[in-house]
Amino acid sequence: MNTPLSPPGAVRTDGSSVQIGALVPLTRPGWVEAGRHLLAGLELAVREVNDAGGIVGRPLELVVRDTAADPQRAAAAVDELARLGVAALAGEYHSVAARAAAGRADALGLPFLCSSAVLDALTEQPAEWVARLAPAQSHGWRIYADFLLGAGHRRIAVAADSSVYWASGARVLRDHLAPRGGTVIELDMRALAPAAVCDELAGNRATALLLLVGYPEPAVSIVRSVRRDQRLAEIMIGAPAGQPEFAEWAALLGGDNAAIPFLRYLPERLSQLGARVETALRERLAEAPSFVAFEGYDTVAVLADVLRSHGADRARTAESWARVAVEGTRGQIRFCRAPGISVWQWAWAPVQVVDRDPAEPDRFRILHAG
Repeated sequence: MNTPLSPPGAVRTDGSSVQIGALVPLTRPGWVEAGRHLLAGLELAVREVNDAGGIVGRPLELVVRDTAADPQRAAAAVDELARLGVAALAGEYHSVAARAAAGRADALGLPFLCSSAVLDALTEQPAEWVARLAPAQSHGWRIYADFLLGAGHRRIAVAADSSVYWASGARVLRDHLAPRGGTVIELDMRALAPAAVCDELAGNRATALLLLVGYPEPAVSIVRSVRRDQRLAEIMIGAPAGQPEFAEWAALLGGDNAAIPFLRYLPERLSQLGARVETALRERLAEAPSFVAFEGYDTVAVLADVLRSHGADRARTAESWARVAVEGTRGQIRFCRAPGISVWQWAWAPVQVVDRDPAEPDRFRILHAG
């Protein structure tokens, strides 16, 4: 006996939902504002999928777990979500947590579409079960290095915390800048107070300082110290990891928040879909959506398309990465095996270097695009 098809827009109410596990940093030391934007994008897309009839008549449901940027907590969440029977995993912003989640998901045979983490080595070995939307760090940060060179910076200091992510970023910058006449001066923030950074900058004649440190501290204190040191009036402060993207940055730093270039992953002009999603995200967040919110939306858009085509079978989902062709908010999303990248990769989301306009801090200026 054949089951009659549900009419367009109808979603079953018998509880047989298709579940996606969502990994999101919602508490400290995770970047809570980034997590809130990521979750808003995920939730908006789920709502729209269900308004359009769900996954072949079954409602799509998010099962959210807070990683707090903790690798062990992220891996434990993957184990739990796998036991609960989710069809796939989505999300995560922090590279160290995403790396732990990706390795565990690949070992368990659970498809994971990573939304925002950029670390090149998201898994130790090539992974069949993991795909990623965000540009790899080596791609985005090389574009940032080109921006520095184009702006005339050759002596670049990096105030760096100790982590795999920051070390990887410093290496990308150094390897890209050195053959082009640039010098990277590393300042170990395990040994320096924010005020001492100023003496190092002055002594090394650096023209740019990049913040490769935790947020809000010590990033905020470093910016305040440098901005108040008359010896450093001409120095450019940069934040390739994107700290100035969020409204909290402006609130914490006041007049010191502007003219700090950072990476974001948006096109110069949004498509019709992107503009519609931007309006809906703005209403949901009660503020301008960051690129992270768009990453969340696009993650669910991709997974919903795969689930509609192949059902909730985990193996078939992972096998479909190579055949994905989904119109996202920032362009058409396809995955490939990019050189040096261990997971299926969208190569590439649009990349911009932007800053907040000193004359109008709520407005972003596009300084460079890659």
